[in-house]
Amino acid sequence: MGLFEKHEVISSVINIGLVPIFYHGDVEVAKNVAIAVAEAGSKLLEFTNRGPRAFLVFEELVKWRDRERPDLILGAGTILDPATAALYINLGADFIVGPNFNPEVAKLCNRRHVPYVPGCSTPTEITMAEEYGADIFKIFPAEVLTPKFISNLLGPYPWLKLMPSGGLNPVKEEIEEWIKAGAVALNMGSALLRKDLIDAKDYDGLRKKVEECLNYIKEAKSKYGKKKK
Repeated sequence: MGLFEKHEVISSVINIGLVPIFYHGDVEVAKNVAIAVAEAGSKLLEFTNRGPRAFLVFEELVKWRDRERPDLILGAGTILDPATAALYINLGADFIVGPNFNPEVAKLCNRRHVPYVPGCSTPTEITMAEEYGADIFKIFPAEVLTPKFISNLLGPYPWLKLMPSGGLNPVKEEIEEWIKAGAVALNMGSALLRKDLIDAKDYDGLRKKVEECLNYIKEAKSKYGKKKK
């Protein structure tokens, strides 16, 4: 099981406002990326199940986190089925993220008291996921749906906690659009945790990128954001 209670994870997502997405097949690289993210101020990291050794890397990352960075909330992403969700939960995932909504994953996560953030692209998917216990909803693919989808959705469903994902860029103007529309957090991948910086082992550069993104989010929330309970 993970280190964090369900309510702690949900509160952190909302308060920090950023969940970086990352995968690498090398454990040492993964550790250094996690350090850069945490030192920048984002104590959340979604490690995706996108490689043949992903779960082995995740297992070592969790062991390291437990020893060295117990402040880091570590989740597993690209989780498509309950068997994979159970594997990552048993390895210590603090939260589970999927590109789609899977009712069986939702039931498993509820039984294990682990937050499940399902990918949704319609009001029907979101309300169904809500009925199965989801608290935060990954709006995917955000690049296609645009901020208008969120602002329109929050008209009839003002209590929803929505996190756009897919094609987001750590640019001030774009971040402001999403926060103004009503997003509680942003789920960013390769545009934030850039491959060129990782390949060059420029972890300080990576930290600065995340730090800059967090500052943009903080400014946008101060200007447009609503406090979600």
